[in-house]
Amino acid sequence: MLEPRIYSVSQINRYIRGIFENDIILQGLWVKGEISNYKRHSSGHLYFTLKDKNGAVNCIMFRGSAQIMPYEPENGMEVVICGYVSVYEKTGQYQFYAELMQPVGTGSLAIAFEQMKAKLSAEGLFDNDFKREICKVPKTIAVITSPTGAAIRDIINISKRRNSGVQIVVVPVLVQGENAAKSIANAIKQVNGWGKADTIIVGRGGGSIEDLWAFNEEIVARAIFGSEIPVISAVGHETDFTIADFVSDLRAPTPSAAAELAVNDFQGDLNKLNAQRLRISFAISKVLENQKNRVIVLAKSRAFKHPQENLANNLIMLDRYKIDMEKALFLNLERKQKKFYHLAERLELLSPMGTLKRGYSATFNKKNMLVSSIRDVKKGDKLRIKVSDGTIEAVAEGMVES
Repeated sequence: MLEPRIYSVSQINRYIRGIFENDIILQGLWVKGEISNYKRHSSGHLYFTLKDKNGAVNCIMFRGSAQIMPYEPENGMEVVICGYVSVYEKTGQYQFYAELMQPVGTGSLAIAFEQMKAKLSAEGLFDNDFKREICKVPKTIAVITSPTGAAIRDIINISKRRNSGVQIVVVPVLVQGENAAKSIANAIKQVNGWGKADTIIVGRGGGSIEDLWAFNEEIVARAIFGSEIPVISAVGHETDFTIADFVSDLRAPTPSAAAELAVNDFQGDLNKLNAQRLRISFAISKVLENQKNRVIVLAKSRAFKHPQENLANNLIMLDRYKIDMEKALFLNLERKQKKFYHLAERLELLSPMGTLKRGYSATFNKKNMLVSSIRDVKKGDKLRIKVSDGTIEAVAEGMVES
């Protein structure tokens, strides 16, 4: 009787995994369902369950794929994911390995967002050259938002805490729905027409991409760009980005952050001023103390106590300097004289008269030209011979060639 072949658990799991991975249908699947039990692990991997009304499957998306997603998945979100099915050998459970994820119903909005972003960017609406500087010490801030939302309460509370002297003017508008974009754009124009606000905050609290869509509309973007008053956008949460964020003069991650950016911290500024005043006062005191100590040291010095003695010593030193200078001048003049006499003697030796004194003579013909060759003289020519102590007159009787 043949003994049965016994397999280990890991061998069975590995075998089943091979079946899954070699099945063409289970590779490159697109699956639609609702997210539940969502968790982002500290490693960056995403773990969740994808379910419909009749079933569920465990899913994982590795960090590399998760990092390229522009949004954070949430429980209850309906999505379409692409990936493959395999077995996790340690537990023997099969699961779906997601590589791509697209929310259902938001694909068209995402495309519209990118198209609008590219269009306005090409026109220069996002350029930093057009960004206006936010007023550092505002008196009046216009807040364009829903009058009943949490955003306006946060803005008012933080603004009053930072500087109770700043006036907050609430301009109520629709922040979502069909007419929201037009309502927001008209409010921006009205505030500019009013002309008393130093800064405009436009925004709302968080929500889905559909809820925030009014702030992606072209009419709102052009109203922000055309505003003569600096605009801070404060739309949604920190991870939410809208077209209004790109075109505004400053983006705040949240409405609360917008209030902190728009309103100067009066108490903080006052504390800084007091600290600066104390530093200046301390510095002045230190300088005065140093000067006082210097005066005390000078007052105790010998020169200050006995000025006549110090003056007498300086006069003695001055006389010594005078004597030393006179000696130096005399020695220098003596050296210059010796050098002058030496040069004069050399010059005398090199002069024509010096040459004549050594027994040489210079002969001139009848044209008073110096004779340097027998060809310069003819027989019978009168000659003048210059010697050191006079001139000898002679007549050429003949020439002998050497």
